[in-house]
Amino acid sequence: MDITFLLNGETVDLGDVAPTTTLLQWLREEKHLKGTKEGCNEGDCGACSVVVTDANGMTARNACILFLPQLHGKAVRTVEGMSSRDGTLHPVQEAMIRHHGSQCGFCTPGFITTMVAAHQNDATDWDDQLAGNLCRCTGYAPIIRAAEDASAAPKPSWLFDELPDLSDLATESYRPQSADELADIYAGEPHATLVAGATDVGLWVTKGLKDISPVVFLDGCKDLDTIDVTKSHIDVGAMVSLTKLRGVLQNHFPSFAEMLRRFASTQIRNSATLGGNIANGSPIGDTPPALIALNAQLHLRRGKDRRTIPLEEFFIEYGKQDRRAGEFLERISIPRQTDRLRVYKLSKRFDQDISAVLGAFNLAIEKDRVTSARIAFGGLAGIPKRALNVEQALIGQVWNEETIAAAWSAWEQDFTPLSDMRASADYRLDAARNMLTRYFLEDLGAATSVLEVSP
Repeated sequence: MDITFLLNGETVDLGDVAPTTTLLQWLREEKHLKGTKEGCNEGDCGACSVVVTDANGMTARNACILFLPQLHGKAVRTVEGMSSRDGTLHPVQEAMIRHHGSQCGFCTPGFITTMVAAHQNDATDWDDQLAGNLCRCTGYAPIIRAAEDASAAPKPSWLFDELPDLSDLATESYRPQSADELADIYAGEPHATLVAGATDVGLWVTKGLKDISPVVFLDGCKDLDTIDVTKSHIDVGAMVSLTKLRGVLQNHFPSFAEMLRRFASTQIRNSATLGGNIANGSPIGDTPPALIALNAQLHLRRGKDRRTIPLEEFFIEYGKQDRRAGEFLERISIPRQTDRLRVYKLSKRFDQDISAVLGAFNLAIEKDRVTSARIAFGGLAGIPKRALNVEQALIGQVWNEETIAAAWSAWEQDFTPLSDMRASADYRLDAARNMLTRYFLEDLGAATSVLEVSP
């Protein structure tokens, strides 16, 4: 593949690039820019964080799972590009020095780039912004103090990169620019690997050492990166990032948006797409249970043929989805409703951890009776799955603790969870039952979150 992008303000033209060459590998081995560090090589530690600017603005990304072709037409800045040409430091760099925010220094470049992106976007929720950057020497207090100190400083003019003009460059067959082009390519290459954000596929390469060729990169399909809010639906393109989705959901389903705050890290959410989180079919993907509880619909496409199915019918069994060869997920439609959705994520760590159990509850209550219920879980089966028997045990009943207790046996009819390193089967089932109790108590106005309860 041929690609053009900016690196620290300078144009880079690369020809015949191997599609699965990561930015981290290229920076360190070819450009000898060693400031960007290799730590976990799977998007967890943040040592490889860089700043990427595209039409949507500036974001922090993990270079270790970012393939070079994903940078076509964009601008990248590493820690070496944070200061100006005359050596003037970025306010974040000055603050890190002033507040002694570095000891061994291995993680420092990733902190710097992540903080620079946040500074550029006026983000000051530092616990969230830096949740994807790990430090085991300095401790986080001096780093947070540095971030807070720099937050009011002016934005340096030298970071405003003008994106390269690609109008004279031919579009390659594996880099479609629209859903129509993607449909044509994928129909002819139904066994190709579709790369959206690469937050999962990237690990197939860096950890699994898998050959994923041929590869089709979807980031040029701008018509798949839109959100349309109508009177009846929120229509989300498959290429919409989880960061962008969260911003919209905050105004409609805030519990869903709050769960997304805990989805991996800032860097991952900036790259990961809603379509990718659904299409990879993980039984512990965090968005499908919430979307199933909302009765979301999937719009699938193969060539010119389109079909729409309920999201809950997409998952057939572990590792198997209702998706034909050459068919891809185009859009997701979420019905609008009076917000009754609550999403509960249970994991060993609060930040950046895979769910042991994730429950989504969407019940309608009229005159103290349950009139409808949609309850879905991840982590309790080989696929994201509704609790149909629990729902039936609730519908028509008085909304009280006795009804919840009477549904106790229905849980075992719906789910037979496995035990693994994250949780035992008994723990998972008890946790799911307790989540329904939590939903009930929240409905009464009780504070149930540890983030809300104070001594």
